[in-house]
Amino acid sequence: MTKEITSIQNPYIKQLVQLKDKSRERKKSGLFLIEGKRELSLALKGNYDVDTVLFYSELISEEELSSLIPSNIKRIEISKDVFQKIAHRDTTEGIIAVAKTKSHLLDDIIFKSENPLILVAEAPEKPGNIGALLRTADAANIEAVIIANPKTDLYNPNIIRSSVGCVFTKQVATGSTKDIVSFLKQHHINIFCAALQASANYHTQDYTLPTAIVVGTEATGLSDEWLQESTHNIIIPMQGEIDSMNVSVAAGILIFEAVRQRILNG
Repeated sequence: MTKEITSIQNPYIKQLVQLKDKSRERKKSGLFLIEGKRELSLALKGNYDVDTVLFYSELISEEELSSLIPSNIKRIEISKDVFQKIAHRDTTEGIIAVAKTKSHLLDDIIFKSENPLILVAEAPEKPGNIGALLRTADAANIEAVIIANPKTDLYNPNIIRSSVGCVFTKQVATGSTKDIVSFLKQHHINIFCAALQASANYHTQDYTLPTAIVVGTEATGLSDEWLQESTHNIIIPMQGEIDSMNVSVAAGILIFEAVRQRILNG
């Protein structure tokens, strides 16, 4: 039998609002919210443990819900007021799930290839940029994304939204710059740092060996710690008046050059 909640004053609904709005609450409880059919489908594909699904029947029927989720997941029908209270965006298709977070440790990464290609982003601040980086990583089908010195948790609703659920399907880890550098060296992965100083044009380098492409923030670039540990510094030649571009765009150019070389290399 499906439970129903119609009041925004319900204690469980108040808890979900906290999960939506506060990183501290997500970390404390080990839970987060997933909105939308595609995002939920990708979370299930990524083996996330989904505890409960809440649905607004005017937007999605229980029958349609049954085609999306396993029968053992608890379901709660909610009113329009409750849905609007806990939804992060308007176009959520009437479905919100409560799921358990994962650890995202460096040691959780499993390389399926002996020649991995990974992306490292140092201290990205904007959730939209993180989401775009994850979408690029998915499009290029690289092994993993590592966030160095993260400024926000990976279950921020804006990251989930902007990644269109790719945060669930790629291997994603976080750690300090020191720990990540150590991890890369332990796995004999070449470090290519996007930088303005002492850099070679990106298309002149060989990315067919185990490779990490490392990008920094648009405002300050990579820290000296990364530049000192770099195998090669690389740069995208600019044709206009400015000397930087959006970090997700730059990462896309660099990653797909590496993918192109690997395809040609067979």
